[in-house]
Amino acid sequence: MRLPSSIFVSVSLFTAETTAALYLSSTYRSAGDQIWQGLTLLFTLVPSVLVQLTLTFIHRDLGRDRPLVLLLHILQLGPIVRCLEAFCIYGSVGRVEEPYVSITRKKQLPRGGQSEEVERQVGQAEGKLFTHRAAFARSSVIQAFLGSAPQLTLQLYICALQQGVSIGRGTLMVISLLSIVYGALRCNILAIKIKYDDYEVDVRPVAYMCIYLWRSFEIASRVVVLVLFSSVLQLWILPVVLLNFIVFFFYPWILFWLSHSPFPENIEKTLTRVGTTIVLCLLTFLYAGINMFCWSAVQVKLCDPDLINKSQNWYRMAVYYVLRFVENASLLLLWFMYKTEVYNFICAPLLVLLLLLAYGIAIFFMLVFYQFCHPCRRLFSSSMTQGLWTCSSLLCLSCNSASPQNRPTGKSPCPPTRKEPANDGAQDTSSDTTDDMPNETTYDMLNDTVCDSPNKVSNSICVGINGDINHSVSCNA
Repeated sequence: MRLPSSIFVSVSLFTAETTAALYLSSTYRSAGDQIWQGLTLLFTLVPSVLVQLTLTFIHRDLGRDRPLVLLLHILQLGPIVRCLEAFCIYGSVGRVEEPYVSITRKKQLPRGGQSEEVERQVGQAEGKLFTHRAAFARSSVIQAFLGSAPQLTLQLYICALQQGVSIGRGTLMVISLLSIVYGALRCNILAIKIKYDDYEVDVRPVAYMCIYLWRSFEIASRVVVLVLFSSVLQLWILPVVLLNFIVFFFYPWILFWLSHSPFPENIEKTLTRVGTTIVLCLLTFLYAGINMFCWSAVQVKLCDPDLINKSQNWYRMAVYYVLRFVENASLLLLWFMYKTEVYNFICAPLLVLLLLLAYGIAIFFMLVFYQFCHPCRRLFSSSMTQGLWTCSSLLCLSCNSASPQNRPTGKSPCPPTRKEPANDGAQDTSSDTTDDMPNETTYDMLNDTVCDSPNKVSNSICVGINGDINHSVSCNA
């Protein structure tokens, strides 16, 4: 049985960030900065309360007679108690004979085209530790993107205004950055274990390092871009943040509405419909918070029983990173145009180039992870390079279909064509290049498919959520 080290790291980051934030808020109070003190406490207490609720909800303590544990959660000491409980369970393994064990069946990753199913006995103590790890993994994600990310942005914004970094503020910023990166790493691992729950997944240290570098460059560059933009255009940062939140908050609900699926009732038996709606809203709110700063490895799908999209969608990922890169470049351009004398001591063009380069490095490590370090890459129906190549091909197809030479004139319907001997070569050439120059391109957002359908020669390309490519060619005589 593995040592619950991930639980210890989560609790350590949670305790260190809370302590540093409380100390920094006291310095703001003594300096008379009540606004900074209020915002610092807000980004500390709100995620702390959400973490307590998450741990209580996953362990189902409301339906059990544990008043002391509930009291400690009210006092915001729940993570520390849960950590001590997990280590006590780990220390008691092997000393007391367990009354019963459960048998789990996991598939091994296929090697040579075959995957074997392995049975393993899971004791009661190991099952409790599994619940603790799952609870702290989810609480780390909540703490990272609903607390640490706004806290880091706020403190960096204060540093830009005051042109200085105090010891307390610098300590809190470092801890917040570590908490965000760790939360993003746990989000990636959580997504892998949920999507491939039937398989025995072993994440290697190289994969952890690749995810760490990917998320570090992505989140750090994103936070700096938001801070630079907000420091010169304070009123315009609010529409940018609200637009991002609204889009990512309502996107899962729109897909759920288009799927015409029944309302999910299997989240928790004790919850009413109102309670289930509140839980789903909190889930989509967390999803929006993650996508504000980085790509969410866990894609919410409300019509799925597990509420998670278990497919690998290269198209959606490519669209996200392209749009996010364009947004960062636009915000940096606006900052460069309206920057004040505060930034005269730095080379603005070099800073813009470094931030865009940092985001590009993050994308590079993301490609390396999915192409070489992903523990379940053998189960992909298509590789990362194939998925990106398909996305770029679809982008070229849509650009060609939107070009003026492919648009109908609208004056008269096209007359039926007759096959002439002199134009056989031209017709053969046009039919051979139909794959490169289609006439219409449609994207089905609900089913995550892209279909291309020409008029005469129907050569449809459908890209599924896993990156599968199906060709069907039918010629009309």
